[in-house]
Amino acid sequence: MRIVIALGGNALLRRGQLMSYENQLANVRVACDALAPVAAEHELVIGHGNGPQVGLLALEAAAYTEVPAYPLDVLDAETQGMIGYLIEIELGNRLPFDRPLATLLTMIEVDPRDPAFENPTKPIGPVYSQDDADQLAAEKGWVFKTDGDSQRRVVPSPRPIQVFQLRQIRWLLEHGSVVICAGGGGIPTYYDDDHNLCGVEAVIDKDLASGLLAKEIGADLYVMATDAEAAFVGWGTPEQKAIARANPDALMEQHRDEFAAGSMLPKVEAACQFARATGRRAGIGSLDGITDLVSGQGGTLISTEFNGVEYRS
Repeated sequence: MRIVIALGGNALLRRGQLMSYENQLANVRVACDALAPVAAEHELVIGHGNGPQVGLLALEAAAYTEVPAYPLDVLDAETQGMIGYLIEIELGNRLPFDRPLATLLTMIEVDPRDPAFENPTKPIGPVYSQDDADQLAAEKGWVFKTDGDSQRRVVPSPRPIQVFQLRQIRWLLEHGSVVICAGGGGIPTYYDDDHNLCGVEAVIDKDLASGLLAKEIGADLYVMATDAEAAFVGWGTPEQKAIARANPDALMEQHRDEFAAGSMLPKVEAACQFARATGRRAGIGSLDGITDLVSGQGGTLISTEFNGVEYRS
């Protein structure tokens, strides 16, 4: 099968962990232990989050004021290279020597008229005092929202509309490579009025971006690996149940309001979009259970071939 797996941020950095190289490498090793059996049997494309890594670069930029901070699209490109490098090392150590791996800087087009640009919601970078936030807003035009007792910069999160490197990704897959791409939701870009391609200060949801990629390359299965073993209804209550299989329309009609907007809902929406658009399966589950999810024995599977919503006993 041709499989796209989007790694959640926890695959690279656990909650509360120091953002050190050693911690990230250790987590990548665990991730690659799970990914290697899939890569050995299937064509594999790997996407990943990059929120903590971009945040670290923003903190470093804030500490060095001699040079103006680099724009967010450039930071996305930097983190795609770093994370891809770590995955290539560790996955390469687990696969035959002659199995090629490639990390591809991936640009994704967004619409500059997307309503998201009128309502920035995605927090990035460090927290600031109110005075510092007011000064930066005046100097740079940044938008801030309250984060606890502090202020934090927020940027738009527009929907992805086109992956630019599709031909390269298909070529690499056809030549046997594992491809690492669309990291952090891709590098957000748009066409200006003169049809020049430009970067933009935004963050594309990685699950929606990887789902679009999976659709465009004809993936047989799109998987979102997270820190939960499945998508649940009644989360945190005595009635909590894991969803085993679901029709996308039935799932959204019956349970949409139960999924948290900042965590599980984007994954469920991305899975449903892929399933409706392709007639193929999308899955949500834990990284350590990825082989069961690929075989249809674990996690949550969403497809138009299913009727209603089935729960795991």
